[in-house]
Amino acid sequence: MVSRREFLFSAGSLAFIGLSRSAMGNVALPEVTTKLPAYGPLIADPQALLDLPKGFSYRVISALGDKMDDGLDVPDRADGMGCIALDNERVALIRNHELQPKHINNASDLISNHKTPLAYDSFKNGVALPGGTSHIIYNLKEQKREQEYLSLCGTIRNCSGGVTPWGSWLTCEETVMDKSDGLSQSHGYIFEVPASAKGLIKPEPLYDMGRFNHEAAAIDPQTGIVYLTEDRGDSLFYRFIPHHRGKLNKGGTLQAMVIKNQPQFDSRNWDSPAMPLHSDLLVEWITLTNPKSPNDDLRKQGYKKGAALFARGEGIHWGKNELYFCCTNGGKKQLGQVMKYTPSKNEGTELEQNEPGKIQLFVESTNESLYNFGDNLTVAPNGHLIVCEDQYTDTVNNHLRGVTPKGEVYNFAKLHAQTELAGACFSPDGQTLFVNVYMPTKTLAITGPWDSFKL
Repeated sequence: MVSRREFLFSAGSLAFIGLSRSAMGNVALPEVTTKLPAYGPLIADPQALLDLPKGFSYRVISALGDKMDDGLDVPDRADGMGCIALDNERVALIRNHELQPKHINNASDLISNHKTPLAYDSFKNGVALPGGTSHIIYNLKEQKREQEYLSLCGTIRNCSGGVTPWGSWLTCEETVMDKSDGLSQSHGYIFEVPASAKGLIKPEPLYDMGRFNHEAAAIDPQTGIVYLTEDRGDSLFYRFIPHHRGKLNKGGTLQAMVIKNQPQFDSRNWDSPAMPLHSDLLVEWITLTNPKSPNDDLRKQGYKKGAALFARGEGIHWGKNELYFCCTNGGKKQLGQVMKYTPSKNEGTELEQNEPGKIQLFVESTNESLYNFGDNLTVAPNGHLIVCEDQYTDTVNNHLRGVTPKGEVYNFAKLHAQTELAGACFSPDGQTLFVNVYMPTKTLAITGPWDSFKL
C-alpha cells in the first residue's frame, strides 16, 4: 500500500507500482478476465461519455471554451496533469495542453489573439504560441472548482511531466521545433510551474535537463535526481543530477543509461527479443555534452557512447525505492512494455559503480485487450492501478483499466469519445480521481466507493 504522499506525487505519470508485490512470477500480466468482480459491471452513462461501475459518478469540472478567471477560454488537448495539495481542502490541478503552432487556427478568438510578455515564444504578430499549462483550484470538501487560469504559455506540445516533492509540476515539451520552423525560440525543454502560481509565470527553460522529445519526469525524493523519458522510437532513458537538490534552474549533469557490459543494448524486443522478463540487468551512466542540443542529437550522441535503446519512453513514476516507466510500442507485438529501475544505494556518486543500479523488463503486453498503448497511470486508494489507454486506431476503444496487486486486470471505465483519457491523478485523500478527456478538453472528477474492492 502506498502512502498518501506517494499518491500525491504519482500524479500524471505511467507506472506499475504495486505489481512487484504480486505473485506474477516470470510471466506477463494475465488476460483480462470477466470473472474478476472488481467494482462490478460498467453502467451505461446517460450522457454517453464515461461508463463507470455502480456507485461511482463523475462531474465535469472544466471543459473546452469555459471562461477562466483570467478572461481566457479553457484550451484544448488536455494531456498530463498533476495534483498538489494547497491546504487541507484545496488542491491545484496543473494541466498540460498539447498544442502546436498550427492549432492556433482552430483556437478561440481569445486564445488566437492572446498577447503577453510572459509568453515563452510568440508568432511574428505577437500572439503567444498556444501550448502551456492551466491551473484549476479545486475545493475537495465542496467538490467544486474555485479558480481557473493559464499558468504557462508560449510553449509547444506540453505532453506529460511529473510532480516534484517540493510542490511544483515539471511540464515537458514533446517537440524540437526551433527558428528553422519560423519560431523565435528553440523548443524541446522542461519548464517548472509552482502549484502556488496565481497566474502566468515567467517561463524559464531548464536547459541542462536537455533538449529532446521530452515525455515525462520522476524525482527520487531522497536524492533529488530527476529521471526522464523520451518519446521516440530510438529513445534513451535519462537522469539529471542537479547541482542543488530542489533547485533545477541552478543546473546539473545530464546522463543516459547504459547496460553494463552490453553497449548499445536494444530493449525494444521488436525483432530478436534481447530482454527477458524479470531479469535484472546492471547499469551504468554516461554523461552527455551540450544538453541544449541544437541539432537534436542527444540520443544519437548517447547511443554512440553505448546507451541502451527504448521504444518510445512515456510516463514514469517513482515508487518506494524504485521507479517504473512505460515504453509505448515496445515488445514483440508492439503493444507496450513497462521497465522497472532500482537505483544504486549510492546513486549519482562515484561509489555507485561498486553496487550499480539495475533495470528489468517488468511487463510486456501480448494481448491488446489487456494492455494497449497505456499512457498515464495513477495509484488508487486500494493499491490498485488506474491506467489510461491511448490507442492509435481509427475507431478507438479506450478504457481506464484497473490492475490489482496480483496483476489481475479489470475494466474500471469506458470512454465513449474518439479520443484518449489522460492525466489521471488522485487527490491527496484518495477520494477523488481526476482525469482529462484529451479533446475536446474535459477535466473530470470521479468519486465513489473506492474502498469496496481491495483484492
